[in-house]
Amino acid sequence: MKITSAIARYLLGALFLFAGSNHVHPFLPMGKLPTGPAGDYLNGMLATGYFVVVGFFEALPAILLLINRYVPFALTVLAAVITNILVVDVLMFHQALPVGALLVILWLLTAWRVRAVFFSLLEQRAHD
Repeated sequence: MKITSAIARYLLGALFLFAGSNHVHPFLPMGKLPTGPAGDYLNGMLATGYFVVVGFFEALPAILLLINRYVPFALTVLAAVITNILVVDVLMFHQALPVGALLVILWLLTAWRVRAVFFSLLEQRAHD
């Protein structure tokens, strides 16, 4: 499981570093945006520059995953990003659901090695 988790961590880091870098400094040509609500949503994000913010919150944790530092923190930030990706996929852009599912699987495989860190979040009361 150690090797599987490491491979998942590198893949997750590489995917988000690539996507996040492209959001911050676009190096790939922009494809045709979908029509309907998904296209409106993406056009709004592009017009406001929000994709730069999203790119930062994808690229920074990706670098942390790739250098194997602060992995629980990186996974926590990426959990929020992946949740947003899944919400958009489910509500507006069903064709992208396989990508969202892949990200969830890679996240879970990566988080498995550091799962003990997250257990304290499930405590009912804080220790005084």
